[in-house]
Amino acid sequence: MKPFFLIALIAQGALHGVDSATAREFHVSVSGSNTNCGNRAAPFRTIQHAAQAAQPGDVITVHQGTYRERINPPRGGTSDKRRITYRSGLGERVEIKGSELITNWARVHGDVWVAAIPNSVFSDFNPYTNQIHGDWFDGKGRAHHTGAVYLNGDWLIEAMTKDEVFSESSSSPAWLIAANLPPASNLWFAEANATTTTIWAQFKGVNPNQQRVEINARQTVFYPDQPGRDYITVRGFSISQGATPWAPPTAEQIGLVGTHWSKGWIIENNEVSYSICSGIALGKYGDQWDNTSANTAEGYVETVERALQTGWSKERVGHHLVRGNTISHCEQAGIVGSLGAAFSTVADNTIHDIHTRKLFTGAEMAGIKFHGAIDTVIVRNRIYHTCLGLWLDWMAQGTRVSANCFYQNGRDLFVEVNHGPFIVDNNLFLSPASLLDVSEGGAYLHNLFMGTIVSAPEPFRQTPYHPAHSTALAGLASVKGGDCRFYNNLFVGSGRQDSSEFGLTTYDARERPLFTGGNVYYHGARPCRNESGASRPFQTEPITDLTQVDHQLVLNVRTGPELNQAETSVDGGVNM
Repeated sequence: MKPFFLIALIAQGALHGVDSATAREFHVSVSGSNTNCGNRAAPFRTIQHAAQAAQPGDVITVHQGTYRERINPPRGGTSDKRRITYRSGLGERVEIKGSELITNWARVHGDVWVAAIPNSVFSDFNPYTNQIHGDWFDGKGRAHHTGAVYLNGDWLIEAMTKDEVFSESSSSPAWLIAANLPPASNLWFAEANATTTTIWAQFKGVNPNQQRVEINARQTVFYPDQPGRDYITVRGFSISQGATPWAPPTAEQIGLVGTHWSKGWIIENNEVSYSICSGIALGKYGDQWDNTSANTAEGYVETVERALQTGWSKERVGHHLVRGNTISHCEQAGIVGSLGAAFSTVADNTIHDIHTRKLFTGAEMAGIKFHGAIDTVIVRNRIYHTCLGLWLDWMAQGTRVSANCFYQNGRDLFVEVNHGPFIVDNNLFLSPASLLDVSEGGAYLHNLFMGTIVSAPEPFRQTPYHPAHSTALAGLASVKGGDCRFYNNLFVGSGRQDSSEFGLTTYDARERPLFTGGNVYYHGARPCRNESGASRPFQTEPITDLTQVDHQLVLNVRTGPELNQAETSVDGGVNM
């Protein structure tokens, strides 16, 4: 049987139903009152009040409007059939924000305005004194706060100094230019004392009191304050504008929405946007060792060992379903998860505009960034306009990455110090850089690679591997490189015949062998040295056209008749 590609694209998942026979339903409305009984005729005013009342099996239906609150679920469900469900009303737009409106702006000079805000607005957490910090974080030589100012839904940029806000110079600050941000960007700066936070901000050409101006006031929007609140569904909301902290793998990971070291959450059909760091967090709990790893592999190995003592197992953590969400405008990660994303499924999400401002940097930024994605399935996601589409870092074992579409990213996929096995199949890698492989044990099947592929060893870090389908530690090993399988993939190069970056020649220098067959190479992409069964490289360039039709992406690939020469293959060189 000859050609050969079947690549599935974006599809929306179905909704989980509610067992109406056993569930109580509480209603929340912006016109309600927390003194009401919470039924449809007499709804509560806040989602948190409904959360306090809900028990396993209950449903909280939130009706149209904007809710400015942090939801801290005091309990979860007891099983998949007796979960606590938070959902928007059918066909209703429900916004939950970690911000507050500010309407008392006074003009200082020109386009510079000032607002004095009582610290009581922030309760016990003030984002304008809270600096971003943590393991593997690099502030590029300046302070960054978790506060933010939004003009009509889009965020301004924090200045380094108050003088920059007042500057009338036609030239932009050097750091703004270095980040490739528009020179006309509005800036803000804040100072706080014991009672008041003062924010100076540029609002070029507009009166902020006649616009919608919001500021971050809460660290998170939907996040339990304790681990182990299992079986919660969050469905159908617009969740935005939170002062989320940096979320390295060695610390508690807090997003706009977060599971906090629990089991069995469903997060589906939401819009999650404008997070200072992370959008959805499936990760680690916090403890006294947070951010104490000294940025070392040894420090993270100790984190893993402590997590095993704190319940990291198939029985107690993970098994989340994250699907059908649109996640955007997060400056660390769209979805982040250290250890807590194991045994989970991430499907049918659209993730874009992640770490695009680049005001700070570090080692944790991607559309999806997972550590310990054991038996995790990442399928049918659309990931674009990010610094890095998908980063599987440490312990990707039993992981499957299938039928995803990556484009307009700095790089599409990075697999770092994993020992496998993991499968990458039927994906579209359309960005200029497709794959950075610093792992072993990956099987790459039926993919389209339009960008560069780089393989590298990592002899200096000893990282864990596990028994099959388990979080238990089996041992530690370094990565020599190679020991991967590439079957029935299509590689497209840049047209240069001397380039070693397209195709599989990068693996010629690796210590361990590569297993290959049935691959097709175009336009300067080349097979590895010992590849058998590959078609000869074709110098023609396939014509590709990526378009959106309704809510689906369609990729047209037009090749000549030479593609019929390709034969599919399986391990061992058997023709099919």
